[in-house]
Amino acid sequence: MNKGIEQTLSMWRATAMEPSTFCGCVATEESSRFALFGAPFDGAASFRPGARFAPQEMRNNSWGLETYSPRLDRDLEEIYVADFGDLALSAASSEEALARVEATVALLFKHKKIPVMVGGDHSMTLGAIRAAVLVYPNLHVVHIDAHTDLRDEFYDNPLSHACVIRRAHELIGDHRIHSFGVRAGLREEFLFARDHIDFHPFSLKEVSILPDEIGNAPVYVTIDLDVLDPSVMPGTGTPEPDGASFADLMYALSIVGDLNVIGTDLMELSPPCDASGASTVTACKVLREWLLMIQ
Repeated sequence: MNKGIEQTLSMWRATAMEPSTFCGCVATEESSRFALFGAPFDGAASFRPGARFAPQEMRNNSWGLETYSPRLDRDLEEIYVADFGDLALSAASSEEALARVEATVALLFKHKKIPVMVGGDHSMTLGAIRAAVLVYPNLHVVHIDAHTDLRDEFYDNPLSHACVIRRAHELIGDHRIHSFGVRAGLREEFLFARDHIDFHPFSLKEVSILPDEIGNAPVYVTIDLDVLDPSVMPGTGTPEPDGASFADLMYALSIVGDLNVIGTDLMELSPPCDASGASTVTACKVLREWLLMIQ
């Protein structure tokens, strides 16, 4: 007999006491369309740590957030999201952590769920993409971020969060990664991006081209919260000025949500980097609105 999601993930889940769900994500395993899980890992961060605390802090803070979105006239309780808690990830080994993320996402695909990963640093996205390309060989990736993340290695580490899109390109190939909002990286990364990916730096407005470019192809969407300007999101490991506003991000996601989204993540919130808690609250609202936009 095949094990269910809950039974399998119980072997991989962190055992610390935690609130059981992100606000409104109360669907059962059987009824859920979306499967939310935390990837509390920041061992591949290149600057300020703390992203490993994000999934738990978002759960804690989400109880001050309404499940209903007036912007969208939709409610989290209506879209069948189950929260399966946080994975127990090895702080000592990126590859072990990535393997567990990959196995989790593969399990969720097997059970016909849309995986929703909350990080954690951006390196964990590679585990999800590894699982996705095995199920969807024609996968596209929409990458919303302040940074190119196209280094071949960072301090001799090819699994740094600064390398995640380069590793994804090796799996997916040319022109099926679509990057928006990027405003920082090495010159070599920008040159590589212009030759090998669908690259739209400095703005999120050009997401409007995606429906015509991608059509109904399967799409994995990765959102690095440092795409937001530090005035909006100071609580991230690698803040980068001259970024997007909250409204800019909502516009972009409203278009991306109409694509054939088969999986997604929200990465790089670092609660210790913003003692006010405002960044965590902002991340919670981004997650609520984004889940409600996915068609």
